[in-house]
Amino acid sequence: MRVELSEAQREARLRFRRFVQENISPHAAEWDREERIPPELVARLREQGYLGAPVPAEAGGGGMGAITYGLLTEEMARGCSSVRSLLTVHDMVSLAVLRWAGPELKDWFRQATAGGGALCALALSEPEAGSDAAGVRTEARRDGDDYVLDGRKKWITFGQIANLFLALARYDGKLTAFLVPADARGVTRRPIGGVVGTRASMLAEVEFKGCRVPASNLVGKTGFGLSHVMGTALDQGRYSVAWGAVGIAQACLDACLEYTSAREQFGVRLSEHQLVRRKLTNMITDARAARLLCYRAGHLRQAGDPGAGSETLVAKYFASRAAVRAANDAVQLHGANGLTDAYPVARYLRDARVTEIIEGSTQIQQISIARTPLAEL
Repeated sequence: MRVELSEAQREARLRFRRFVQENISPHAAEWDREERIPPELVARLREQGYLGAPVPAEAGGGGMGAITYGLLTEEMARGCSSVRSLLTVHDMVSLAVLRWAGPELKDWFRQATAGGGALCALALSEPEAGSDAAGVRTEARRDGDDYVLDGRKKWITFGQIANLFLALARYDGKLTAFLVPADARGVTRRPIGGVVGTRASMLAEVEFKGCRVPASNLVGKTGFGLSHVMGTALDQGRYSVAWGAVGIAQACLDACLEYTSAREQFGVRLSEHQLVRRKLTNMITDARAARLLCYRAGHLRQAGDPGAGSETLVAKYFASRAAVRAANDAVQLHGANGLTDAYPVARYLRDARVTEIIEGSTQIQQISIARTPLAEL
């Protein structure tokens, strides 16, 4: 496997980096405090084609390859992990719906989301169902030409502003997926604040109470909701989060290189102390190793290799843990300054911890990866 980027990919990375430096990085701390991202940024993301970037062009998306999309995700996370999470959930839903929905719903969805028009959110987790996605309690029943949903979803990323929810519910005892417009009668959402990390990701609790959706809004077959529909969404989410974790690790390294080069202790720069160099070395190797694992997963995804899912699991597992290690060391190297909002490393630590929980926790991945046939690895 070659890891060199093509000229087009290098140019794309530079373009992404400039966008982040101009539009995201200067405001990330403010958005973190306000626990929101402004609609103006969402509009800019649409204009640049960054919402729905991996969706095929014929389906109204950007047609971006897996590696280029990974570079986009990394750069976004270097600036603000909450912005990265907007891309992640929108693309998770988009790819799952376009793969599993019926022709009528696909056509409607293409028009609604073309150019990043309608924002999508994944309504999977519940107050009593997180890692155990099979434990969802939201119920669906058939009533004439409609399905009627009742239940509560929690921790829904960008649930405060999403236009469409891809929801998992039990229909006739089987886990089934439905596309639910946010403005449908019977949908109520409540903001969730005070979270530790990705504070600007505008989390919400979403309640379905006698919520009617047309029968055509069924996504996939009855009983295929978790294994196929959500499986597709979560696989895309793990890939995006893996690259996002690389972005956090790189941001920690950048911050520490700048800080330790400028600050002196005991008459010499911090960067000259051996224990400081040890931490910097660990950051460098972790970030590079995580990025290489993401490259490998991306190459396999582009090639349609059946082992791509397994490699994505490995990449997400390693990268998220590497991000937490880098953020812990970054706070330590900044000393008391690292515990304040005056420097970004405290935010990086909070955001890094989130990557070990979302789209499959570290512990769930430890179970899943160990079950993977050695031939695939």
